[in-house]
Amino acid sequence: MFNKDTYIKRRQNLVNNVQSKGILLFFGNIENPVNFEDNTYHFRQDSTFLYYFGIQQPKLAAIIDLDENKSIVFGNEMSIDEIVWMGRQETLKDKCEKSGVLDVRPYADLATYLATALSVKRPIHYLPPYQSVNKILLSELLQISLGDFKASVAMIQAIVKQREIKESQEIEQIESALKVSTQMHLLAMQMARPGAKEYEIVSAIEHVAGSHNCELAYPSIVTVNGGILHNHYKMNTLESGRLLLNDSGCETSMGYASDLTRTYPVDKTFTSEQRDLYNIVLNSFEGAKAELKAGVKYKNVHLKACEILAQGLIDFGLMKGNAQDAVANHAHTMFFQCGLGHMMGLDVHDMEDLGEQYVGYTAEEPKDTKQFGIKSLRLGKELKAGHVLTVEPGIYFIPELIEMWQAENKYAEFINYEKLNKFKDFGGIRIEDNFLINNDGYKHLGPELIKTVTEIEDYKRQF
Repeated sequence: MFNKDTYIKRRQNLVNNVQSKGILLFFGNIENPVNFEDNTYHFRQDSTFLYYFGIQQPKLAAIIDLDENKSIVFGNEMSIDEIVWMGRQETLKDKCEKSGVLDVRPYADLATYLATALSVKRPIHYLPPYQSVNKILLSELLQISLGDFKASVAMIQAIVKQREIKESQEIEQIESALKVSTQMHLLAMQMARPGAKEYEIVSAIEHVAGSHNCELAYPSIVTVNGGILHNHYKMNTLESGRLLLNDSGCETSMGYASDLTRTYPVDKTFTSEQRDLYNIVLNSFEGAKAELKAGVKYKNVHLKACEILAQGLIDFGLMKGNAQDAVANHAHTMFFQCGLGHMMGLDVHDMEDLGEQYVGYTAEEPKDTKQFGIKSLRLGKELKAGHVLTVEPGIYFIPELIEMWQAENKYAEFINYEKLNKFKDFGGIRIEDNFLINNDGYKHLGPELIKTVTEIEDYKRQF
């Protein structure tokens, strides 16, 4: 946990910013069973609960009473049976004191507190629930049908406004995660050789994370089929002539994430075609990075990266025409189907559970949810000093998409299908790093992981 004053100040700032009356309701997460009740998945506390209360314990809830300006945590101390099996742990009361909360009540008292508030028609603000147990609990506590939740927009907006600006101690946590993630990636580069299994590399990088008391921030994507954007299949054997894409990151014991991607040859060197396409992505990455600073709309950074990709693909011969026209007509999405990046912090996709329309966009400029490519851009709004985000351009060859668009003769004025058909089995290339936005530009977070063709080849030649 951070120091007590951090959580007290965060909660008070939320009270000041939410500009409403009533009760702010927070649910912690539970331990979810794998195959029976006592065999559970790794416990991960809800990130908003962590941000305001800092307590890593299952089955907790909390309220901030806006009218009385007080915070209460609801949860149970360990029973004697739990002590017998698990040993004496730090008490909930002691944990709450570290969070600056002195009012701790049994979990069952939450129902009574909320029922009393409902009886006098006090507003109860809550966030979109994502765990099934919390959906059921919220339905029971507030007498709402499961399909009729109306999360508090005022609460969401106040939390996003606060959480999106990272404190210096949060940046330290993120950079700690990046130090470990850099080691994970260097080991994966070292292990990538003909005959290796994808799962062997995944297992090795998970060990690196665990040896630093970190968990994975998300399931690692380690694949020779990099054209599948979120490919979690890991049974392939690495073969000469292929590329390996590694998108992996860890989170600290306090929950702060890192998110890095590198793509490199299974062999010690790139082929000429791999090198040319890799450098197109790298040029897009560097061009996007140069645009980063407070006051710039990230959607415009995304479009700049797309134009650089398109121009590179025109020069390579997979596209044709004018790059700006190609992007304006969305023809580049044959190769770049996703967004350039996303917010990052306590979640690898920061605050995604609160809704992209609030986290990545504004009411004045809402997200385009229909246009292929741009609808997958999680962040489009104006950047502010204190934002932490990823930049991750890529080129992806998806056989099904190539075949479908070619049959429709779609974007034929911009796409060279004759040459493109030769790359159906190429896979994909992605490069990703993490950045802190400031007024003058950006800070490249963490130790900078090697990324140029020369750096990667020189490193791989050592092994």
